[in-house]
Amino acid sequence: MRRSGVRLPSAPPAFQSWPRRRQRLGKQPPFILKIDSSNRDAGVLIVGAGPTGLVLALWLTRLGVGVRIIDKTSEPGTTSRALAVQARTLEFYRQLGLADAIVERGRKAVAVNLWVSGKRAARAFFGEMGAEISPFPYALVFPQDEHERLLISCLSSMGVEVERRTELLSFEEAGDHVLANLKKPDGMVEACRATWIAGCDGARSTVRDALKIGFPGGEYDHLFYVADVKGSGEVMNSEIHVGLDTSDFLAIFPLWETGRARLVGTVRDEAGQRRKNLSWDDVSKRVIEWMDIKVESVNWFSTYRVHHRVADHFRKGRAFLLGDAAHIHSPVGGQGMNTGIGDAVNLAWKLAAVLQGRAHESLLDSYEPERIAFARRLLATTDRAFVGVTSSGAIAKFLRLKIVPRLTPLLFSLAAMRRLMFRIVSQTAINYRRSSLNEGRVGSVHGGDRLPWVKGPLDGGGDNFAPLESLDWQIHVYGTASSEVQTVCAERKLPLHVFSWRPDMKDMNDAGLRKDALYLVRPDGYVGLANAIGNAEALASYLDARKIRTRTSCAILA
Repeated sequence: MRRSGVRLPSAPPAFQSWPRRRQRLGKQPPFILKIDSSNRDAGVLIVGAGPTGLVLALWLTRLGVGVRIIDKTSEPGTTSRALAVQARTLEFYRQLGLADAIVERGRKAVAVNLWVSGKRAARAFFGEMGAEISPFPYALVFPQDEHERLLISCLSSMGVEVERRTELLSFEEAGDHVLANLKKPDGMVEACRATWIAGCDGARSTVRDALKIGFPGGEYDHLFYVADVKGSGEVMNSEIHVGLDTSDFLAIFPLWETGRARLVGTVRDEAGQRRKNLSWDDVSKRVIEWMDIKVESVNWFSTYRVHHRVADHFRKGRAFLLGDAAHIHSPVGGQGMNTGIGDAVNLAWKLAAVLQGRAHESLLDSYEPERIAFARRLLATTDRAFVGVTSSGAIAKFLRLKIVPRLTPLLFSLAAMRRLMFRIVSQTAINYRRSSLNEGRVGSVHGGDRLPWVKGPLDGGGDNFAPLESLDWQIHVYGTASSEVQTVCAERKLPLHVFSWRPDMKDMNDAGLRKDALYLVRPDGYVGLANAIGNAEALASYLDARKIRTRTSCAILA
């Protein structure tokens, strides 16, 4: 084989089917292809070791799938913009046994405050808003750099190391696998074979560019800053504060150390035009001053532009896009990183099931429609909110400074509105009702909804989310399971969890359960099938149509 005028060594048998014509990513200098004889092939090659890639690697490893995770940077980031870990993300982490460690290292944001022109306009307690919805009724402030280091440590304890200073040069599909060129730290290039490739490599994704997938959207006009500061004042407490003014915006997030906070705000327009070598002195101090923040020191400072984009597709052949490679949003609501983690969880269990022969490959067709629909809705929502918060137009100013201060306290005074706002921000309201993977409806619970949380103690002492730690398909019945359902579950080694009925289950969570109904729960905690009468035939038909087998049944057969 030849490339760039350099004679390459003959490929071993596993690579002899590699076509001569390769997909290239720009012009690459001459190199020597090194074939690693230690068998570095993987079930999934993950490109990018941010939170999305790390969570994908963690779930796949926990499910028994061999992965390689590479990143071209030499170390994890030391600064970060992403701060909020939402309740739904913590529920996913609980399934891995990581939630307690993350909560312990983060700072619970028990309340959010809205300030307008120097006055507090509204205050809402997260604990009140989400107490009946999730075991994590709060937003957690946990900076992305610390977050990544914890995930890396967990992954390392499972025997998987992030391969640093390793860059994806090119890849192509070759039948039932992907062949990729990886540039290693020593400058050599290694050929890697994987069954699937996952692009978790950010807004400038190499994977997305290679697939020639469009990334439509744009960039907002404002230049923003993020600063890690130590200071004092009324708002430097354990709560989140958001300040709005005629043209300025400031959000304050408490960090673990008392008196330390992360500030996110606008840079002065005239300073923003320079765009280079900006410092804390260029920051608009107007909102900082009327919120009476006394900044004693600035630990670090950086600026960034906010983009809004969603890829045209999240999958092409054996390649998938996740996280910022697939969608980027404004920082309103702290949704971006959490959405990427949601992508990773949605894809991980599906890849594992297909790789291990527990489901038909068509299961993977559900990834894009389930996640791209939410990404597009989120982009539209955060875009409207972001423009409303930052626009200098007369109408936006009037709404921001006159209507919002009057309307927000009224909305927060309504229990139903507080619960709705928590469900939206916490991402517990995300559903996949339009996905062909999900069927049925029982009351207000549809196939594709997140399984409603039932606070314990239930039978066995825990709540109804405890069984989800198996990362496997399972049946939930609240009341009595019919003998026919018990038979199907026994024959297919499908875990059956029967919880004693409590009358309050019908009305809790704004999405009540129904006595004796059958809920087939997916490995990610979403309802795949909801059946009001506990019909065993409907259950068997659902499983057969998708060729689904459980991890338990496969372990017994093995």
